[in-house]
Amino acid sequence: MRFIRSAALVLGCAWVLHGCVSIAATAEDQGAMAFTQRVCDALSQGDLAFLEDALLPEFTLVGSDSSVQGRAQTIAEARAREPRYEVFRNHDMSAHVYGDAAVVQGITSLKGTYGGKPFAADVRFTDTLIRVDGRWRIAVSHVTRIPPRD
Repeated sequence: MRFIRSAALVLGCAWVLHGCVSIAATAEDQGAMAFTQRVCDALSQGDLAFLEDALLPEFTLVGSDSSVQGRAQTIAEARAREPRYEVFRNHDMSAHVYGDAAVVQGITSLKGTYGGKPFAADVRFTDTLIRVDGRWRIAVSHVTRIPPRD
């Protein structure tokens, strides 16, 4: 489902608001999560200028259906504002910084419409960040849909 692929870029939207930062998180880890939050906000709000800067030219997004899309397609989806989100909330996040690279993981809860049809899903994401010229940028995002509970 395309909306879940796009949601892979969810990346930390609510870690501050929902208290999802571990006490053990370092300032560097928190910075990586804050960056992912900003990318998430840009995606859901259609902030194309920020996304164009935040996504590395070779950015790839691996969706819950195993599809792969590049930077241009991801930005095009944000430009179209499709899907439209009512809920775009990350939680249970962690980050680990390794010099100029970081891995951010978490769960994103989504609700909205895609193609005029409602959807709701929880996905687990992993994002790989690279620090370029002192700023975080995203190289790869991968998302897996969490099956609904019975």
